Amino acid sequence: MTDHVEIVEVGLRDGLQNEATAVPASLRAQWFNALSEAGLNRIEAGSFVSPKWVPQMADTDSVIQAIARRPGLSVEALVPNQKGLDAALAVEGIDRLAFFTAASDAFARKNINCTVDESLERFAPLMKQTKDAGYSVRGYVSCIVGCPYAGPIEPAAVAHVCEKMMAMGVDDISLGDTIGVARPLEINRVLDAVLPVVPVARLALHCHDTYGQALANVLTGLERGVRIFDSAVAGLGGCPYAYGASGNLATEDLLYMLDGQGLETGVSLDRVFEVGQAICGHLGKSSPSRVAQALGSKTA
Repeated sequence: MTDHVEIVEVGLRDGLQNEATAVPASLRAQWFNALSEAGLNRIEAGSFVSPKWVPQMADTDSVIQAIARRPGLSVEALVPNQKGLDAALAVEGIDRLAFFTAASDAFARKNINCTVDESLERFAPLMKQTKDAGYSVRGYVSCIVGCPYAGPIEPAAVAHVCEKMMAMGVDDISLGDTIGVARPLEINRVLDAVLPVVPVARLALHCHDTYGQALANVLTGLERGVRIFDSAVAGLGGCPYAYGASGNLATEDLLYMLDGQGLETGVSLDRVFEVGQAICGHLGKSSPSRVAQALGSKTA
């Protein structure tokens, strides 16, 4: 079992997309570079979605063009459809592209106006095009335990989506507790269903902290061998299609726990904290991260 944990920083995409305050591309790029300098190797720069629907993600191409390259850095972005993929493929400097669906038909219909199986059929040729172009591919699966529209989700439904994605050639799959209702027992049940079809080294957990269970769920994943976790600086985020869902697990909180468990990340908590404070200052909000609050009280 490896003692290294890879953190996928999603704050600049999954985090900012749910914020009301617009952030110019130049500032998003500045934050990206600061997070990279803190030691994060996988960072989502944004998504290639219509600015009409997600205005906070406008000019993602400009963000990517302003990123400072370094060895080991993976610049990542999300694409929802062929138009988004075409836009992403026209930008130099992206290493990994992500596609998304859900384990819930009800959520998929609200989010992308189709069923889960229909979404997989749509994404199959896009994933092949992406792989053929030389990119790594990530698959996101939302609502792995609960859906805001359909309620509890069966673990078998999650495994079904994961198996289909693996057959399409994804390099890793991120399991998302989109509305933050999962608890350790439920995460274990999902992993029981998914691990037979996805190698643990290619599996990530994406936890939201709506009910304060995110770190407990991460610990459960660690005990099952998961070593990739998504988090957002300053706990930014939510979901525009999952009303009431609070932000992502804060990167600061995740780093503090992982360090206490003796696990290596190569990421500086102090540097991430500084970036989080800068972002929250621009957004005019306080960080929900408990670790950031503790560190802030020491410097106040």
